[in-house]
Amino acid sequence: MNLRPSLLPALLAFLATAADWPQWRGPFRSGISKETGLLKTWPKEGPKLLWQVKDIGEGYATPAVAGKRIYVLGNKGMDNEYVQALSIDDGKPVWTTKLGGVGNPDQNPAYPMARSTPALDGNMLYAQSSDGDLACLEASSGKVIWRKNLRRDFGGIAGKWAYAESPLIDGDVLVATPGGKEATMIALNKKTGAPIWKSSVPGGDIAAYASAIVTESAGRKQYVQFVDKGIVGIDAKTGQFLWRYDRTANGPANIPTPIANDGYVYSANARRFGGALVQLHAAKDGVSAEEVYFERNAPNTLGGQVLLNGVLYGTNSKGMTAADFLTGKTKWQAEEGGPGAVLYADGNLYVHGEDGAVALVEASAEAYREKARFTPPDPPKRIHGAREAAWAYPVVANGRMYVRDLGTLWCYDIKAR
Repeated sequence: MNLRPSLLPALLAFLATAADWPQWRGPFRSGISKETGLLKTWPKEGPKLLWQVKDIGEGYATPAVAGKRIYVLGNKGMDNEYVQALSIDDGKPVWTTKLGGVGNPDQNPAYPMARSTPALDGNMLYAQSSDGDLACLEASSGKVIWRKNLRRDFGGIAGKWAYAESPLIDGDVLVATPGGKEATMIALNKKTGAPIWKSSVPGGDIAAYASAIVTESAGRKQYVQFVDKGIVGIDAKTGQFLWRYDRTANGPANIPTPIANDGYVYSANARRFGGALVQLHAAKDGVSAEEVYFERNAPNTLGGQVLLNGVLYGTNSKGMTAADFLTGKTKWQAEEGGPGAVLYADGNLYVHGEDGAVALVEASAEAYREKARFTPPDPPKRIHGAREAAWAYPVVANGRMYVRDLGTLWCYDIKAR
């Protein structure tokens, strides 16, 4: 079966250049970059380090990168969570705008930090704090155009680790997930912040920690999101609840962004040690989700998965793994490295391990072929206990690789000469 990319709506309008990384998981919200001309291997110490900064603020948030700017969230203390623009030349601040306080500062286990990736759309930047402060700003200046708060304005309810979703821009619409009975998911006018619809999912799921995607399946354009009790599909035009699938949910930590392709939706959860595929079918009262498989060893960790030519790449508790998308059967399993966050660019997978190491792995369905591995210098100290890890996703943009860990950001030159 020939697997086609999922619907790519106005996400393409994000692109200032084909090599920018303007939102969560890249230009197509898939963890896939179309950039070419990158190094095929690295020296033992890693590619050339252009700069390292250690004062961007605490957090697990992944940057967005476009043109000469890096946009990233951070926090200093519990009362100041902010979005900032940094220069790609040296990582120095260009502007900083406060969003609010850190959400659920007394959470247990305690990981109270900034989490979300902002979304760039032309000269507009959309950022959401861990406390649900949602803002539209001028990307050039940081000036606030409009603000909302998911808790106060929509009765939102987040999980114990507060909000972690990265906003989705689809044409003129911004999609977010307040959680709760009143407005489990919402669509706002991206220019004004005015509500277009509020969707009340049956059961009133609170928000989890994944980010929504857009797809067209079973004759419906829909937003697919991983909420507290499962994966749900919402009609993009009306906000009508369409379907749900609960087997990969575990309550405490529903994190990986779903993957939609050709009428199928994949979801995964490390706490349940597995990944699952459902096929969507048109139904009289909406859409039905038929389980195709649930596989324990499929890619499942919070670092997300990448789909390439019918093969899922990601990590599980052991390390890197690859599985057939339509069957879930393992193609290969690496026994080193452990969990990590994954992206694809120019024939290779870039993996930022939870142990802080960065690996370059050939995107091959045949076998695990590691090309390079290194640990960035002078890493930060863990401040929230032994279970805290390097959770930020890596970014590849315009011949550079950006790696974030807590308050530190490294920038590497990975362009082939």
